[in-house]
Amino acid sequence: MSASLLRPPSLLRLLGAWRAQDSAEPAYRQLAQALRMLVLDGRVALNVRLPGERELAAALGLSRTTVAAAFDRLRDEGFLESRQGSGSVTRLPAGRAAAPLPDIEPAQGGGNLLNWTHAALPAAPGVARAYAHAVEALPAYLGDLGYDPLGLAVLRRAVAAHYERRGCPTSPDQIMVTNGAQQGFSLLLKWLAGPGDRAVIDHPTYHNAIQALQRAHVVPVPVGLPRQGWDIDAMEAAFRQTAPRFAYVIADFHNPTGRSMDPGTRRALVAAATRSHTPLIIDDTMVAMGLDFAPPPPVAIHDPSGRQVITIGSASKIFWGGLRVGWIRADPQTIAALGRLRTTMDMASPVVEQLAVAQLIDADVGLGERADALRARRDHLIGLLERRLPHWSVDAPAGGLSLWAEMPRAEATALAALAESMGVRVAPGPRFGVGGAFERFLRLPFTLDEAQLEAGVERLVEADARLHARSPKLRDSPALALEADRLI
Repeated sequence: MSASLLRPPSLLRLLGAWRAQDSAEPAYRQLAQALRMLVLDGRVALNVRLPGERELAAALGLSRTTVAAAFDRLRDEGFLESRQGSGSVTRLPAGRAAAPLPDIEPAQGGGNLLNWTHAALPAAPGVARAYAHAVEALPAYLGDLGYDPLGLAVLRRAVAAHYERRGCPTSPDQIMVTNGAQQGFSLLLKWLAGPGDRAVIDHPTYHNAIQALQRAHVVPVPVGLPRQGWDIDAMEAAFRQTAPRFAYVIADFHNPTGRSMDPGTRRALVAAATRSHTPLIIDDTMVAMGLDFAPPPPVAIHDPSGRQVITIGSASKIFWGGLRVGWIRADPQTIAALGRLRTTMDMASPVVEQLAVAQLIDADVGLGERADALRARRDHLIGLLERRLPHWSVDAPAGGLSLWAEMPRAEATALAALAESMGVRVAPGPRFGVGGAFERFLRLPFTLDEAQLEAGVERLVEADARLHARSPKLRDSPALALEADRLI
């Protein structure tokens, strides 16, 4: 597979203010360090071709000799590999690629383990009432077989009306009901791609989407998220260069970062996908999780027919995970094709749950008072981390259910393992990336109550202290110099 090329404008956006003007460190070493951290953080994926030395030197306002020295250093360290005629391609040094991580599972057997891996809420007020209403309405459906692969008409109408309220004209025949958004993604994956095909993803992204791609032997093509927003130029370059079967993007209160795509970027994303004929799968499951502002109109507003933009949604985050009801929004022909494909996997979604979700969507209550509680927990957790782990960096997300905490060193997996031995289970950054990326990050949900958040942070503080109290092995001077370069 040919490497994806990262253009100079995208690389400059990722580098940001990489050079400290008052530093005695040579420019080539500062540049090598900045590029190394982009690779380690996953913001530049593996197997990506960097701009040529002359081209990058012109973009950065440096001499070609300076850029060449930085590239030489990265090649010596194993972060770049030069190929005749193909330029310099990103790599990880031997032994650095992370082993596959186990799935995140619920804590077993009770004990004193605080499971801090779940970015989800208990059932919303009104769920029990919706179930009661569904049971009352059930007799009208008992004369039918109950097998409808596209879903009950009442729920399809409710979901279509939900998109209408958000400004996106939608008809019920553009909606298919699924057993959660994950089944919807699996159906689309099976319909659009096969083993060896490629799919563009924003990076980091939802861990179950990555696992679904890998289990289907579809190759993820990660496009790193810059410090803010999305890099549509890099996304379009990946569309052109890798010929993906589709792109998967979380535009609303992104999991795990919590960021939200602005309206202009949504329009540009659809335009880029249209030019390259790349179907977009937009994950809409977090759309109701806004804490600081309401989400913009959906990405699908720029393709109301649903031929270019396919949207997957779910009742799990906003109402309750136990409902296991999701949906796909696309053009009617795609919905019909997915309905036929679905019958090879399962026959239909449960009727009672569909009736309950239809009532909940029609009520259109959103987070309601739970937004205030989540906002308070988010702010409380940020305050705890600022006081107890001040060397970590955490931005306040505008929505979502978790923080994306950045550590100074690439040790998230080691810290997570040590923390579990101390009674708290956390999700290390590599769970949300490919190729061992994001070893400087942890996802920390703020869905726990304040007492549990305080207990979790205290155990992380202890784990962090113990991790750094271990006596380092003696190393030679080059190894020590390399380690110093890796600290920021």
